Amino acid sequence: MIERIILKNVLPAVFAGAENEPPVCDSQVWLQDVTFERGRHYLVEAESGTGKSSLCSFLYGNRSDYSGSIMFNDSDISRYGIDEWCDVRRHALAILPQEMRLFPELTAMENIMIKNRLTHHHSAEHIMGMLTALELGHKADVPAGHLSVGQQQRVAIVRALCQPFDFILLDEPVSHLDARNNVAVAELILTESVAQGAGIIATSVGNNISITPDKVLML
Repeated sequence: MIERIILKNVLPAVFAGAENEPPVCDSQVWLQDVTFERGRHYLVEAESGTGKSSLCSFLYGNRSDYSGSIMFNDSDISRYGIDEWCDVRRHALAILPQEMRLFPELTAMENIMIKNRLTHHHSAEHIMGMLTALELGHKADVPAGHLSVGQQQRVAIVRALCQPFDFILLDEPVSHLDARNNVAVAELILTESVAQGAGIIATSVGNNISITPDKVLML
């Protein structure tokens, strides 16, 4: 179980040599000591190009091109091997990537079930209930490539929730949603996260998810 995610003096390699220049010198994340605690909700606000997607990729282990250290509890993730990352991603850490990564030829439900078959976390009935809550019940059998970008984003959100997690990383989770769907998505994510006692780390360049954060950090 991940109780804390700790960043110590982390800096993306692309910003090396610019420690005294914006955006690095103004950041509350880069080159700082930052702790994210399980069960709390965090909003990382950023301008484009300041590294919000990089932050999510670092935390999820997709990239390691940074200096400093990132700790899950007392373990430095730079020492994790394939087995450790597979376990973390299956049982402790969920992610909604900005680019969504749906298979366009598969239906909305098929995209979700690829994930759920690995975790056996939700029943098909529960998943359909989540889709219905996001006004997508009638789109369950429609290929993802035939959905609007906003509909695809909601499908990706349901897929991200189909696993146990201690933290969920949300990279601009409502960038393509209107106010009504923003609220519906926020309620669903909050319900699933509270049920698991999980932490939420969401990034945004302005269209913030409708979840009141415990802490806001400027990237």
